[in-house]
Amino acid sequence: MFVSEKSMDLLVMCIGNRDGGDDSVGPYIADCLKREEIDFKVIDCGVIPENYTADVKRLKPRTLVIVDAVEMNLEPGEIRVVPRERIGVMHISTHGIPASLLINYLKQYVEDIVFVGIQPKSMSGKMTDSVKKNADHLVELIKNRELEKIKILKVKNRL
Repeated sequence: MFVSEKSMDLLVMCIGNRDGGDDSVGPYIADCLKREEIDFKVIDCGVIPENYTADVKRLKPRTLVIVDAVEMNLEPGEIRVVPRERIGVMHISTHGIPASLLINYLKQYVEDIVFVGIQPKSMSGKMTDSVKKNADHLVELIKNRELEKIKILKVKNRL
């Protein structure tokens, strides 16, 4: 897939540990999207998304979607857009830098950042069925550019 830098309107960064149970949901989604015919770029960041900030700066996407496993006190597999003001107070996966720091840095280069969390059940072993099923649904939403169909995490969910 070739994406012209001038036409880059969407970039998807998928974060997670392939050996971390439901934390592998990010890389799983990256793999699924890369098998699809899409007109945007997907990056599997693994557990070090900070190593890909230069790519974001170079590609200059209008919209950046970041996908990761996030503890939101929901049922396993539930998907939510996490508002920027909630990101700093949440436990987000098992990665080197806080998501809030990453997003605060990237917002100077990207017009719109959408952080999508998937509620994990287990952070060890294999990905659970409920997370995999909903990850497949999220792949379709991203592929079809239907992010507006994803519910927004409400304040009532105590984190």
